[in-house]
Amino acid sequence: MDQRIGNLTHQLIRHAVALQAGEKILLDLFDGADDFGVALLQETYAAGGIPFLNQESTACKRAWLMGLTEPQAEMWYQHEVSRMRQMDAYIAIRKQLNPNELADVPEDRLLIHNRVHGLLHLEERCRNTRWCVLGYPSPSMAQQAGMSTEAFEDYYFRVCGLDYAKLSSCMTPLKSLMDRTNQVEVTAKGTHLTFSMADCASGICDGHANIPDGEVCSAVVQESVNGTITYNIPSNYQGFLFTDISLTFRDGKVVEATSNNTGKLNGILDLDEGARYVGEFAIGVNPYVNRAIGNTLFDEKMAGSIHLATGFGGKRPSVIHWDMIQCHTPDFGGGEIRFDGRLIRKDGLFVVEELAALNPLELHKVLQE
Repeated sequence: MDQRIGNLTHQLIRHAVALQAGEKILLDLFDGADDFGVALLQETYAAGGIPFLNQESTACKRAWLMGLTEPQAEMWYQHEVSRMRQMDAYIAIRKQLNPNELADVPEDRLLIHNRVHGLLHLEERCRNTRWCVLGYPSPSMAQQAGMSTEAFEDYYFRVCGLDYAKLSSCMTPLKSLMDRTNQVEVTAKGTHLTFSMADCASGICDGHANIPDGEVCSAVVQESVNGTITYNIPSNYQGFLFTDISLTFRDGKVVEATSNNTGKLNGILDLDEGARYVGEFAIGVNPYVNRAIGNTLFDEKMAGSIHLATGFGGKRPSVIHWDMIQCHTPDFGGGEIRFDGRLIRKDGLFVVEELAALNPLELHKVLQE
């Protein structure tokens, strides 16, 4: 077995979900990833945990979704939520054989699935268990990233396996600043957006929920969001690659949404009331995520990026949580973030002394010590 797999599974079980002896964990494996699954099972037993295994095929899931009905989806949800409520932890390993496998599933069927899956994952798993979700290196992910399989595997383990304790320490000043901030202003190409974070506690994402990790996130005062944001990183959502997404907010609500498929975009945002409101604002700082690869779990952690998620996370319930990403490095056209009128980051680099250690060159030094 590749030693890097052993190191990462140790980190997942012992750090990400901190599994204790006697605790039950559900391991969800998508499209294979058997070597990773074996290592996770071995590490779970070594920690004294009790593993339960679920394996899925996205190709079979596509065939299932083609005829999905509301009563069938509800029965599936009741079965899955009953199992999930017996677990203390959850890890999903998503091996991506074809990122567009679900692209031709009829939209009405996908919406049925999105509703119940959102309830299962966002309302049950995220609220009531310790959880972690990560991708798995595959030729498909390498192709999507424009890299050879071997080069992508090296990239994957470097990005995922960094020292999160050191990264967490470096992110603390940013969290502290965000906790003291009221008004946020974001400007970039096609973007001028303002909102408030007053009395909204921020959080450090340091390898306990998603891998890779490396962001500082916050809720927002939902009704305070005004203006337009145009995202410059493509977003693969349920098998469809959205590009050129532009959202205009008025008093917190998305009142206009356009993309390369405006109808499909608005169909998702109309799933429920909360889907048109912001559930999260976050700043990505992982210095090893230095390129967009078309995978949200990676791209949202990219140094120099921000993401604004619609849906789950605010006071309005939603069955979706869609992280849409904008990068401010010069290669993507630049951009600025201001906190209470003070310039904090310009063209992807922090310009205030207390946050300088989060810039990639400085952060590399800390992580390699």
